[in-house]
Amino acid sequence: MVQAASIHPTHDLFDEIERLKQELNAVILAHYYQDADLQDVADFIGDSLQLAQEAAKTEADTIVFCGVHFMAETAKILNPDKLVLVPDLKAGCSLADGCPGDAFARFKAKYPDHFVVSYVNCSAEVKALSDVIVTSSNAKKIVEQIPADRPILFAPDQHLGRYLIKETGREMVLWPGTCQVHELFSEKKLIQLKARHPAALVVAHPECEKTVLDLADHIGSTRAILNFVVASEAKEFIIATEPGIIHQMEKATEGQGKTFIPAPPDSACACNECPHMKLNTLEKLYLSMKLKSPRLEMDEVLRVKALAPIQRMLDWS
Repeated sequence: MVQAASIHPTHDLFDEIERLKQELNAVILAHYYQDADLQDVADFIGDSLQLAQEAAKTEADTIVFCGVHFMAETAKILNPDKLVLVPDLKAGCSLADGCPGDAFARFKAKYPDHFVVSYVNCSAEVKALSDVIVTSSNAKKIVEQIPADRPILFAPDQHLGRYLIKETGREMVLWPGTCQVHELFSEKKLIQLKARHPAALVVAHPECEKTVLDLADHIGSTRAILNFVVASEAKEFIIATEPGIIHQMEKATEGQGKTFIPAPPDSACACNECPHMKLNTLEKLYLSMKLKSPRLEMDEVLRVKALAPIQRMLDWS
């Protein structure tokens, strides 16, 4: 209630956020899965790789991260002296939550000779236990740079891991994690939707289950999916990833007569929306900048350990 009272009813939040951005010398970074309002006020919109690259090079004094907790952690790991604000610290990630650092350390100990590749959707503790971090944009390229005689342990998303095994021919030990959003897409409902839209191309994120990926015309990272639909001559697309990306698809193809259809989840709910991403709102963004809180803090020893595999990712990308 205190925070709600901090928003004057006559304030235009878009104008206020712009004013605070100048006052704080801030950059607003937003993931494609954020609500449209947050995407529209952001200085940069991207997938995990693009956001990490942008965080690494920004000269702003303050980074305001509209995404989930592990993304803001990555920004802080790369920028220890900058103020990193997040609209809602409770915006987590099912993949990161499903791979606790202590449990992963025990799992890793069973494979002491393995090169540890961790998907960026993990905690700073797991990053610190890894040899290199990957995103869905660069995972194949990075895995192909690992010496052929080194066995690989991949965490935390098993579906992305299996996709990489297929794409690279490298065997991997997989941590059994999944994304709650991408695992919910229904193969049966996708087939039914395809029957109603036979000309539509199916695009899917590699975090989806194999049964969904087998139906896809294009598989790629969030950014790669966006690039594909923009370049394609097709007019209809079924989108098997978090539907927040559709806002950018519509903006990038305005006037081209393209239609984007969210792939259906295996239920009647809007379960294909990431509940963690949706915790961030325009009101929370404004308040975080006004109050300079919540802010992302990190133990320096942990930060330094987690920095090395992130830096290796940036170098290898």
